[in-house]
Amino acid sequence: MGTDKALLPWQDGTFLSTAIRTLQAVTELVIVVAGDNEPNLAPIVYAQAAFLLRNPHPEEGQFSSLRLGLTEVLNMGRDAAILTLVDRPAPAPQTIELLKDEFVTGGKEIWAVVPEFNQKHGHPIVIGREMIEAFLRAPAGSNAREVEHANQARIRYVTVSDPNVAVNVNTPEDFQKLHAGLYV
Repeated sequence: MGTDKALLPWQDGTFLSTAIRTLQAVTELVIVVAGDNEPNLAPIVYAQAAFLLRNPHPEEGQFSSLRLGLTEVLNMGRDAAILTLVDRPAPAPQTIELLKDEFVTGGKEIWAVVPEFNQKHGHPIVIGREMIEAFLRAPAGSNAREVEHANQARIRYVTVSDPNVAVNVNTPEDFQKLHAGLYV
């Protein structure tokens, strides 16, 4: 991308600040896991009254950051989490509420709820303690997709009308498409 995706301009801020505001509208706690970009993200995170963790080993990949964040979720006494990535525009708060409601009403057999738009799985995902523990028990060299696939029977996929759940911005062209409204 050539720049930190968390700092890409979006709506009235950045991808990061918009994600934090959106999540704070539907949840009581937001934890951001940063790597070497922690000094650049800290002012945004703290200005929004969110928590910031620094992954001391970002070279170990995204899964290590996920596990660090989930460990903190449990340390803060929570049994569920809403996970999202920084290379995506925040979905509408109503979308996150729908996913939360689907999780809450899903019963014990549902460990996670994943949104779908145009038959593409997306983010954020809502996970309960069982899925958190599955992520934490997985070998360090795993990735989130492997853990999700291993627990496929415990995941509820929910079709949503929000295209942002499936948008992934990895290139300047992706970012231009997003601003041009070409993902709808």
